[in-house]
Amino acid sequence: MSTNSLIEELRAWIDKNWDPELSLSEWRDRLADSGWGAPDWPTDFYGRGLNPEDAARVMTEFGLSGVVGPASTGPRLLAGVTLLAHGTPEQKKKYLHGVITGRDAWCQLFSEPGSGSDLAGSTTRADRDGDRWIINGQKVWNTSAHHADYGLLVARTNWDVPKHQGLSYFILNMHQPGIEVRQLKQMNGHASFNEVFFTDAVVERDDLVGEEGQGWGVALTTLAHERSSFSRMRGGQSVEDRTGRCYDEYREEVRVDNEPYTWYPQRAGRVDMVVSRAAETGAINDPVIRQDIAGLLALAKCAEWYAARGRARPSSQPAAGSINKLAASRIARTAARVHTAISGSGAMLEGPDSARDGIIGEILLSTPATSIAGGTDEIQKNIISERILEMPKEPRFDGGPFKDVPRNADKRG
Repeated sequence: MSTNSLIEELRAWIDKNWDPELSLSEWRDRLADSGWGAPDWPTDFYGRGLNPEDAARVMTEFGLSGVVGPASTGPRLLAGVTLLAHGTPEQKKKYLHGVITGRDAWCQLFSEPGSGSDLAGSTTRADRDGDRWIINGQKVWNTSAHHADYGLLVARTNWDVPKHQGLSYFILNMHQPGIEVRQLKQMNGHASFNEVFFTDAVVERDDLVGEEGQGWGVALTTLAHERSSFSRMRGGQSVEDRTGRCYDEYREEVRVDNEPYTWYPQRAGRVDMVVSRAAETGAINDPVIRQDIAGLLALAKCAEWYAARGRARPSSQPAAGSINKLAASRIARTAARVHTAISGSGAMLEGPDSARDGIIGEILLSTPATSIAGGTDEIQKNIISERILEMPKEPRFDGGPFKDVPRNADKRG
């Protein structure tokens, strides 16, 4: 089907089905059932089987038409791509509908206090008990866990094999006894992350994703898409001037879903603010600062083009996730330095005393997170060098059965 025919078909469907007085739930059900809500997903699972380029055009048309699109904020998208790649048909039917409609909120339960960036060093236990698993342990840095319905959990099911081989991947119902979520206050004043404690929480047999002991491979799918997300800004469609029940409920959804991410534009460095800040402070007249600004803008534009090419031709860039993540980290650090040069001594101020209603101070406090979140810069460089460039691997000292590997917290099986 040609692009013009595709868009004509979409517009005809919108004309027939869209009503701003529908509830958001009713409208999203129509999107999911028609396949337009996830056009690049398989036709058997709420999609239309389109290629990435055509799917992107569909999403663009939703924006141009002012029609509310599918749910697109938060870790629910990570759940979608992971289940599409590794889930059973039953899991896809059960959970993917809630991803598109936004009925279900998700969180990612990977990192632990004792293992840092070594996600394969997980010591959270998943002990088999008949047809279910009993979960005990702790996770940390879990965005949106405080209002999640489900969690993507990596836990250890076998302590007698090397660490990567003893992990399993689960869907965890967050609304059950034995799960305690505590929000964490950050140095920039926000509380986006959580720590989660498990005490005899339960995962049923049907919520194992992939095979038992094969969780690391499933987790790599989630991580690849998480790293690619650093190349896009979070937010939602602009519908502030539109009226109707569906728009009202959509605005509330965006408010709730985006609340943990309100500081993410600052985490990315706010490149968009650099030129106007330089003009208002007079720093634009400094040739050295002007050169730094030009370099930053060029870097940001190159990263934007690279990410766009990756979305259009995913198979052409096997390391796109790690490269996008590294680019975002470098841009954030560079932007922080440029903002500091522009603001001079004022860069030491935070809160209401900081320029732009506190945003400049928040940028400088938030940008270090980009080099850590989604896997540190060092981890991404290792991935690129070892898996893509096939360079010699760095020496490791954690082979053999995981129960024999020294670690910070002694939770041996």
